[in-house]
Amino acid sequence: MIKIENPNGYIEITNNYFTNLVGRAAQSCFGVTGMVNSNAYQSLRSAIKSKAARDNSDQGVTVKSINGNLTIDLHISVSYGVNISAIVESIVNKVRYTVEEATDLSVSKVNVYVDALN
Repeated sequence: MIKIENPNGYIEITNNYFTNLVGRAAQSCFGVTGMVNSNAYQSLRSAIKSKAARDNSDQGVTVKSINGNLTIDLHISVSYGVNISAIVESIVNKVRYTVEEATDLSVSKVNVYVDALN
């Protein structure tokens, strides 16, 4: 949870909100075929979820707040035959813009890990 102080009080933003926001932004980029589980917790959670209600937009996303700046880690799978560096650059720009517009927090770093090729 990220807590922001303003003149009127505090705003708390949950990690679930950030992971869904970032996951949807990343999946909307050309060439991204899906998100990949980044740790054992996400793997276990996706195995427990029912297949009918499966929404994997938050898989493979880790958001950390350090001194008010966000660091985002993404684990993705991409389509075969596309330019990976162009996809990664597109994802970094899209995720940074989406998060900064939605939350007014600065994103210091977006790390993209290509874990699978489809």
